[in-house]
Amino acid sequence: MYDVSTRKRALALVAQGRSLNSVSKETGVSRAAIRSWQHRLEPLPRMAPPDPGPPADECAYAYLLGLYLGDGCISAHPRGTGYYLRIVCADAWPGLLNECREAITKVRPGIGVYTLQKQGCVAVTSYSPHWPTLFPQHGPGKKHERTIALEPWQQEIVDAHPWEFIRGLIHSDGCRITNWTTRLVAGERKRYEYPRYFFTNLSSDIIRLFTAALDHVGVEWRQANPRNISIARKASVALMDAHVGPKH
Repeated sequence: MYDVSTRKRALALVAQGRSLNSVSKETGVSRAAIRSWQHRLEPLPRMAPPDPGPPADECAYAYLLGLYLGDGCISAHPRGTGYYLRIVCADAWPGLLNECREAITKVRPGIGVYTLQKQGCVAVTSYSPHWPTLFPQHGPGKKHERTIALEPWQQEIVDAHPWEFIRGLIHSDGCRITNWTTRLVAGERKRYEYPRYFFTNLSSDIIRLFTAALDHVGVEWRQANPRNISIARKASVALMDAHVGPKH
């Protein structure tokens, strides 16, 4: 590679009527390089790939958005050339890991997705210059320390695919468990088991997004404390089982 001043000097000598051979000998620059500079002094700028636009699959995006808000992050490449989307999935749920990879490839067909094994979990990772465009909630610091609000176009997708959004949030920061209690029946104490769903997140904004989606689909919920949402009513658990189900 030659600096701009060397190129300009070589081209100035050529402009004086000097032969490429003599200029090459004087400057130490190859004739082929000088010949190419005669047509173009500066290299063409490296163009960033065009923004591919909205998500290719809105249903998959609603699910991926839930995963991102729960256990995802976006970080810049050290050279500033793009961004990494990372969704952390526990080793205990290999089905979740596969669903996460599939969602990314549906949202951005043809994009590379790879996994990085860590202690007890796997980071599903994909590189693109455009992840912050798809996830404008990206920003410095932890999610619960900054405002999290959906853009109008994101809210339209969530309203159209609320169950996928709920699935993503449950698969990241939620669970389905079996509780039990005892009751006195005809003088005999009996044990009863019943399922319930929990969602836990430190961000009050993400809690509100989750409960708003639950309201949209008719699921009754209770806020156990500022960071925990409980779904225990039989009809609501049945709805969750039909559309979400336990992690796998």
